[in-house]
Amino acid sequence: MKLTSLPLAPQQYTITGLIALIAIFIFIAEQVIGSTFTDILVYQRQLIGQGEIWRLFTGHFLHTNSYHLLLNLAALVLLWLLHGRFYSRSKYSLLFVLSALTTSLGMYYFTPELQQYVGLSGVLHGVFVFGAVMDICANDKTGYLLFIGVWLKIIHEQVYGASADVSALIEASVAVDAHLWGALGGLLFSMIYLVMPNGINDDLPR
Repeated sequence: MKLTSLPLAPQQYTITGLIALIAIFIFIAEQVIGSTFTDILVYQRQLIGQGEIWRLFTGHFLHTNSYHLLLNLAALVLLWLLHGRFYSRSKYSLLFVLSALTTSLGMYYFTPELQQYVGLSGVLHGVFVFGAVMDICANDKTGYLLFIGVWLKIIHEQVYGASADVSALIEASVAVDAHLWGALGGLLFSMIYLVMPNGINDDLPR
């Protein structure tokens, strides 16, 4: 990939970079201050049920260990490299928020046994789906492969579970349902975006 072809316009990388910085800051703060700082941010089903609804969103920025953080940051950057040309501040912000809430609400209502969750992986599946749909709309045939591939991955996880190696690396069970709900959130956003006549306050041409 040539440097000139990278999505380097500010509106294409601002929100992605901000998400990465927030995740890194929270991780460092937890190492320095301890879990007292992050305990108020983690997705915890019982506490959400008691009214602490901010956890539906903030839990996505936390990670179990450095490997978990690095894996998610690598995926975040890779998706930007693949599909950053389709990003804008408003579009990516709304995509991120909708995918985050869809992930959390999906787990809250349909995966009640999952009491705690952290990480960006659910949201990243939503971002992946959006990018694949945009590829398809741009007549890029790889979009079909990416779109089919992500759903085959999700189906495989639903049937067989996640990789034991990944679970050992991040020192936690992989929440495969988060991937499903995040991907559905990305698909929902894509459908809304495509049917809106003028986009979503876009600062980039569609």
